[in-house]
Amino acid sequence: MSENRKHTRIPTQLRCWCEGDNVTLYARITNLSEGGLFLRTSTPLARGARAVVRLTPGGDPAIHAQATVVWLREEEERAFPPGMGLRFESLDGETLGRLRQMISQQKQNQVKVGWAG
Repeated sequence: MSENRKHTRIPTQLRCWCEGDNVTLYARITNLSEGGLFLRTSTPLARGARAVVRLTPGGDPAIHAQATVVWLREEEERAFPPGMGLRFESLDGETLGRLRQMISQQKQNQVKVGWAG
């Protein structure tokens, strides 16, 4: 899977809202990049489903992004948490800039606590 990635993923403990297929989830993000995120959930949307992801970084305004479910990890794969990989779709310049700022802040937080992932 990693050979297909265009963006570096960073581990995070952030949470986000994900709305799609008449379902709204509030779940933990396991990793985040400019290209998408992995959302930890035992009730993922179907592969190919479109969703709106709402990230709420601290006191900053929420980041809204269109995303598509590109892969699933089932609960049966016990070595890793279940969930879904979402790819962001056509982020505008402002949203991408705010996302980059959020990623940068998460990297700084990792250094402060000495977390290597």
